[in-house]
Amino acid sequence: MTPLSTVNLLRSLFVTFCGAIGALVSAELLDNVVPGLLFGVLLGLVVVLIDRLLKGISLRAFSSATFGLLLGLIFASLLSGSQVLRFQPETTQWTVRLVVYVIFAYFGMMLAMRSNRDEFSLIIPYVRFTREILEHEPLVVDTSAIIDGRIAELCSTGFLSRALIVPRFVLTELQMLADSREPVKRERGRRGLDILNHLQRSKEVELTIHESESSEGSVDDRLVRAAKVLQARLLTNDNSLCQVARLQQVTALNLNDLARALRPVVLAGNEMELHLIKEGRDPHQAVGYLPDGTMIVINHARSLIGKTVKIVVSSTLQTAGGRLIFGELKAPAVVSA
Repeated sequence: MTPLSTVNLLRSLFVTFCGAIGALVSAELLDNVVPGLLFGVLLGLVVVLIDRLLKGISLRAFSSATFGLLLGLIFASLLSGSQVLRFQPETTQWTVRLVVYVIFAYFGMMLAMRSNRDEFSLIIPYVRFTREILEHEPLVVDTSAIIDGRIAELCSTGFLSRALIVPRFVLTELQMLADSREPVKRERGRRGLDILNHLQRSKEVELTIHESESSEGSVDDRLVRAAKVLQARLLTNDNSLCQVARLQQVTALNLNDLARALRPVVLAGNEMELHLIKEGRDPHQAVGYLPDGTMIVINHARSLIGKTVKIVVSSTLQTAGGRLIFGELKAPAVVSA
């Protein structure tokens, strides 16, 4: 994604070039550079305005600004070679050809910088480029995913993209949390900033702070809009944000969904060691927990609370609050302090 500062620089150079061309033409025809200069600058501003309006309707058909420039010049050559201006004076023909060349070249470059290589086949049949692997697809990260803290380890494993994008308004939200008077919010904000600093220093992660152009709407709306503009996926812990993003055709990754998917599969008959922590509902039951927080109820084990025992899973039950597992002590039970 081309930085906004680079795009604005190209726009400024284009408007300046239009003004200079207008001044040269006006000086030759009218011996006065002012009318041509004003017309050229006005034309350049109109073209830039049209480009801004078409920002969300990118053709995404080119792979580089060089190819976009070349294609723009080819289209301009076809238009200027149509002999439409053959009855006009030579000066008029030269001026119109130059204007057409500049406009088409500009649009070609701007569209190319906002495009990927995936849709080359729309213009050049039978030519397809290798699709970028998920490791290099950018991820827009929200506040909850940053504070969570697991993102650094996930990126280092290679299962997620290492190109992370943090919108400026997310950084502002973290700073407001870090400056909050409430201890809990202040601790969460400082933890998020610490994690961002760690990610920025990490050689395994490419962290970019994106300057958002719009400040309208809620943080969630702006996150979805940023993911659309950047052609990126959204990484979050917010279930509601995931649903809203997916309704708007934005790929959203939920870290909680990933954690649930990675829970170990426990089937009836499995044997394992379990540390018993507390009493169960029934007088003879004891309760322990798996590393992922899943509760296991062991029958006839209340006397062994505080010890680690070998158990055999007897059944599993899916409830509204999560998964519940029942087990029995393995006979003979092996007890360790």
